[in-house]
Amino acid sequence: MRIPEETATIADALVEAHLVACAHLVSISSVYEWNDTVEPDDEVLLTAATRMDCFESIVVTVHSLHSYELPAVTTVALDGSSDYLAWIDGQTRR
Repeated sequence: MRIPEETATIADALVEAHLVACAHLVSISSVYEWNDTVEPDDEVLLTAATRMDCFESIVVTVHSLHSYELPAVTTVALDGSSDYLAWIDGQTRR
């Protein structure tokens, strides 16, 4: 499976499992070092709106579906309007 399709599959799985309220997929170019080699790569950045208590389940899901040996799964604090945050809460508490 190619990375764009793989990332879409991961996003679908996270939304369907109610681990995230929504996911955004953006094509990016990355440069990183892996196994002592600098690697340029075209990747897809997946960001998602969720609650912190879903994080460990998200990590497990991403690792089970991603072809990378070490996919990057990180968090950034999310704030927003009370209506938007309530929607996220409702979507991820099912």
